Amino acid sequence: MHESLPPYPQQPPQPPPGGVRHYRPRRALWDTLWDNKAVRAGGLILLLALCGLIILALVREQTGTEGFLVGLGLAVLPVPLLIAAFRWMDSVEPKPWRNLAFAFAWGSCAATLVAILANGFATKWLMNTIDVADRARAAGWGATFVAPVVEESAKAAAVLLLFTFRRRDFNGLLDGVVFAGITATGFAFTENILYLGNAFASDQSFGHEGLPSTTAATFFVRVLMSPFAHPLFTSMTGVGFGIAAALPPRRRVLRATVPVLGLLTAMTLHGIWNGSASLPGLGFLAVYALFMVPVFGVLTWLTIWSRQNELRTIRTYLPAYQAAGWLTWPEPLALSSMRARGIARDTARRQGGAPAARVVAEYISFATSLAFLRQRAYRGLGTEDFGAREQELLHHLWVRRDVAQPALAVAAGVGVPAAAGPGPVPPGAYGAGAAPWGWPGAYGAGWPPRSG
Repeated sequence: MHESLPPYPQQPPQPPPGGVRHYRPRRALWDTLWDNKAVRAGGLILLLALCGLIILALVREQTGTEGFLVGLGLAVLPVPLLIAAFRWMDSVEPKPWRNLAFAFAWGSCAATLVAILANGFATKWLMNTIDVADRARAAGWGATFVAPVVEESAKAAAVLLLFTFRRRDFNGLLDGVVFAGITATGFAFTENILYLGNAFASDQSFGHEGLPSTTAATFFVRVLMSPFAHPLFTSMTGVGFGIAAALPPRRRVLRATVPVLGLLTAMTLHGIWNGSASLPGLGFLAVYALFMVPVFGVLTWLTIWSRQNELRTIRTYLPAYQAAGWLTWPEPLALSSMRARGIARDTARRQGGAPAARVVAEYISFATSLAFLRQRAYRGLGTEDFGAREQELLHHLWVRRDVAQPALAVAAGVGVPAAAGPGPVPPGAYGAGAAPWGWPGAYGAGWPPRSG
């Protein structure tokens, strides 16, 4: 398909004198406000902030100020590790921080508020319909059958919103796992504050000194033993949405069914986990060791495979732009290697400082987006704005090429930093036909080509 690519420009395209004017017909006030990104973002931030304030008041009311502070200090410990794990999964094509911040805020504020209110209502209803002597059973039923449905549905709403309104950033299975995992991490963070704060308040009421036994046990089970529990459950929903994102539009039934199946799987895993807490003897540990850990292992393998598959996508679809002259021939190889990307950024940092490293990072990001854009076009996904988006990404690459392309050549092993200066080069030091970048013949005679 490289014959249809835009020709390599001699200079960046210039906007018309006076800029571009867009004439739009008169529209209703609501439609105008809805199309305003700032208004939508402001409304969403206001909603999440309101949910956060309500959650803060509810948790503090249940745990007390001291219990809240203790719960907050203990609950925050696994959050950086989980966020780092999901950011590593997302390192091939990093998602905008706004999307990840929204997912975490939704999980920690909106989803938790819905869960607290709905679970409390359901527990009261069960207790009112069951004999007083069986209230413990009612609480167990609520945790096993009601809580998984409510909580997983509330968390899935964030993934659905990102799938609907940030479709450009939702390319496949790994993106669904990252968005779902970040949402669940936020949910688990707030829930752990509540559980740990209540445990501390309970221990204080019995006069325990130091780190109370109930608080220590709760911390061990929820923070040390199973910090991945909520991310694991909700990742099933993310897998469903990720598979749907990779399906062509003509598979409408399957695109609608797979996310529902993922959500049902998340609810089932959540219900098994909650129900195992009421099993006698070593039932909980048996479920943990024989069921939850293997499922976690399978999901880990799947995400690593998906990450490698993303690198293969870059290696498969960028050579078309290399053949058309937009990329130099070492770039598809360097861009499809995480190690080479790191070398390119380090090389640019040594030569031009942090600004040069940032330019290289931006170049890598735009080139990766270009590969995924072309993959979607081959699959027939979202091709209506393919031309405009392709031109936009190519322009971003063009204006950064002078800094990024030499660094990527070094990363690919076919160039040396300019600081080395001219001088004799041992024969074959850079491979057959290769020479340090910046010297004549670095990429072969006549490179790069100037047209498609």
